[in-house]
Amino acid sequence: MRPSAVPAILLAALILSGCAASSGAEDVLTPVPSRETTNAISQPSGPIPAAAVGDTAPQASPQQGSPPQQPLSWAGQVPEPQALVPADRPVGMPMPTERPVAMLMPANPGDDPDVGTKSPTRSRIYGHRFRDAKPINFGSTSPRKLAVHGVDVSRWQGEIDWETLRQQGANFVYIKATDGGDHLDPMFKKNWRRAKEAGLKHGAYHFFYWCRTAGEQADWFIRNVPREANALPPVIDVEWNGESSCKRRISPARVREKMQVFMDKLERYYGQRPIIYTAPDFYRDNLKGQMLDYPFWLRSVAAHPSKVYPGRKWLFWQYSGSGLSDGVDGKIDLNVFNGNESDWHDWVASR
Repeated sequence: MRPSAVPAILLAALILSGCAASSGAEDVLTPVPSRETTNAISQPSGPIPAAAVGDTAPQASPQQGSPPQQPLSWAGQVPEPQALVPADRPVGMPMPTERPVAMLMPANPGDDPDVGTKSPTRSRIYGHRFRDAKPINFGSTSPRKLAVHGVDVSRWQGEIDWETLRQQGANFVYIKATDGGDHLDPMFKKNWRRAKEAGLKHGAYHFFYWCRTAGEQADWFIRNVPREANALPPVIDVEWNGESSCKRRISPARVREKMQVFMDKLERYYGQRPIIYTAPDFYRDNLKGQMLDYPFWLRSVAAHPSKVYPGRKWLFWQYSGSGLSDGVDGKIDLNVFNGNESDWHDWVASR
């Protein structure tokens, strides 16, 4: 081959190779999809289409030129975004059109709204059907003439059939809870629960020891007696008891001082003014003419309280320590509320 022909031959070869390459330039530039996938993606079984599937406008060839542009479906003025348009609004805080969600929530979301509420219904009053091992003739002032009777109990009554006891006439019960600063009646928790289940109005009482500090005794009572909205007020039992391990007899002023400390602490915790239970000799020595702002529960098993505690207003009267009732083995203390059925319902509703 002659050298002068070589450049011409090379030039022709380059022209032919350029024409062939121009038809595949897009294939060279188009990236190839990776075959790596995550487990959540399955490989397609067929070829991946090069264009989107669906009705698309036909592409114009370079020779035909661009097709005329289609008009928009909205032929009018393009609306301005509402966020940029000033609105006529009243001056001041705007009023919501709906009640805020927060207003629908209870004031204390963690609290059960039914806990601590008073029952709107009045409990049935059962008539007196008790007997007495040592009956007393109270004459015209007989406790039987009063409508609402009840009992007080402790460990000494043993197992009690509360439903039967209620039907016998026990519309309320005071349950022995604590002595001094370290003794809990072993039947208290069971009696409290069972009385509540039977529908009796119930409260707890504390036998006060004069050898312990009042604060210790209040703390002990609070530790053991539930704070229930529908419970009757707590009771402090103050008396001289020769059978008690504490035989001290302190001065009347000191007696009332210790009582006040105990009662103040209970009133703050339970939200109810305590009731004072006492007997004739202790009352005469320490409480006659005193503690006039407190309700009294008076023991008087031989005469009406007006004769034994002259001038003293009272809420409950313990008229027998030898009562007998179905549902209880042995004797039981009998009590009565000072008022009629309506008075009772009003007093209970005010607790």
